Amino acid sequence: MSDTVEDVDLPYDEEDTSQQEKIRALEERLEVLETQNEEMRDKLLDANAENNKYQQKLERLTHENKKLKQSPLFVATVQELTDEGVIIKQHGNNQEALTEVTDEMRDDIEPDDRVAVNNSLSIVKSLSNETDVRARVMEVTKSPDVGYEDIGGLEDQLQEVRETVEMPLEKPEMFDDVGIDPPSGVLLYGPPGTGKTMLAKAVANQTDATFIKMAGSELVHKFIGEGAKLVRDLFEVAREHEPAVIFIDEIDAIAAKRTESKTSGDAEVQRTMMQLLSEMDGFEDRGEIRIIAATNRFDMLDRAILRPGRFDRLIEVPKPDEEGREIIFEIHTRDMNVADDVDFSGLAVEAEEASGADVKAVCTEAGMFAIRDDRTEIRMEDFRNAWEKVRAESDETAEVSKTFA
Repeated sequence: MSDTVEDVDLPYDEEDTSQQEKIRALEERLEVLETQNEEMRDKLLDANAENNKYQQKLERLTHENKKLKQSPLFVATVQELTDEGVIIKQHGNNQEALTEVTDEMRDDIEPDDRVAVNNSLSIVKSLSNETDVRARVMEVTKSPDVGYEDIGGLEDQLQEVRETVEMPLEKPEMFDDVGIDPPSGVLLYGPPGTGKTMLAKAVANQTDATFIKMAGSELVHKFIGEGAKLVRDLFEVAREHEPAVIFIDEIDAIAAKRTESKTSGDAEVQRTMMQLLSEMDGFEDRGEIRIIAATNRFDMLDRAILRPGRFDRLIEVPKPDEEGREIIFEIHTRDMNVADDVDFSGLAVEAEEASGADVKAVCTEAGMFAIRDDRTEIRMEDFRNAWEKVRAESDETAEVSKTFA
C-alpha cells in the first residue's frame, strides 16, 4: 500500500518555514520525483525489452531441444500400395516392412516415392526428389578457366593425371591395342595449396567429358541413407552423360578409416563410404567414368578405398621445388606490370617452403604494396615485403592451429 500524505517526509521544517518557502520546496521535490520517475520508466522499458529478447531465445532453445529429443528419421522408398497398407523399403539395410498410413498421406504418395520413417517404420512425411536435383546441380556445364599452362612445377604429376583421365577418354583404342584396361581413378594427396584442385580443373578444361565436382562434406546428410542415395544419383548422372569425370574434393570427409564407434553420425558416414566403394568397383560396370579425388589427409583414408580398381594411381602433389616456384612466379605475374629489376629466380630461392598458393598470395600482396604507394609498377622490394607478410601470416595460423589442436 502506498504511503499517505502524512507519512511522506517534508523537505522543510513545518514550524519555521513560511508558506512561500514551503511551496517552493515542494515544487523542487516534485521535479526531483518526476525526474526519478522518468528514469525508472526508462529502466522498466529496457528491462521489458531485455526480457522479450530472452523469452524469444528461450522459445528457440526449447524448440531446438524438442527437435533433438525426437526420434531419428530414416529414408525409405515406397515399394507398393496395398489394401492392407504401404510396403516400404528402408535405405541402408534394405529392410522391407508393411506400414499403415492415413488416407490423406496415402493420396500423396506413389510407388518409388521417397519417405521419412521413424524407428517403428511408420511414415512421418513424404520427401521430395531434392537429392536428384543436388546431384545434377554439381554437373559443370562451363569449363573451368584453368589450363595446363597455368600449372607450374608439377610436370610429372600432370603427366600421370593426363594418362589416367584424359588419354582413356580421347584415345581408348591405344589401351585396346595394348590389351590392358585403362586406369579407373586417381587420388591426389599432399599439403594444402599445392595445386591438387587446379590439376582437376585443368583436366576438366582440356577434355570434352562431362565434369561433375563435389566436396566430401556434401555427402554427409541429416537423414540416414541420404548420403548413399546422393552417391548413387551422382554416378547415375555421370552414366547418363558419358564420358564423364567425377571430382571429389576433401574425400577424407567420407572415406576416413572405419572405427568401432556406435554413434549414428559415424555409422551414416560409413554407409556413404560403402556406397562410394560399391559404385567405384562393384558388380555394375562403371563405364566411361573417371574419378579424381583430392585430400590433405592421406593418413586418414581407409585402406579399402586405396586399393587398385578404385584408385589405380596415388599421386603425391608436394610443395614445389626452387625451379617450380620460379615457374609459378612467372605464371602469376604474366599480366602484372613488373619492374625490370625483379628476379624470379632469386624470389624462388628466398620463398623456400612456399606452396603454389603461397606464391600466388605473394604476387597479389606485391601488387597491393605498389597500389598503396600509388605506383603502377611492382618492384623487387614489393615481392620481398609480400613474402615476409605471407610467411608471418602462415606462421601465425600454424601457431593458432597448435593452440586449438
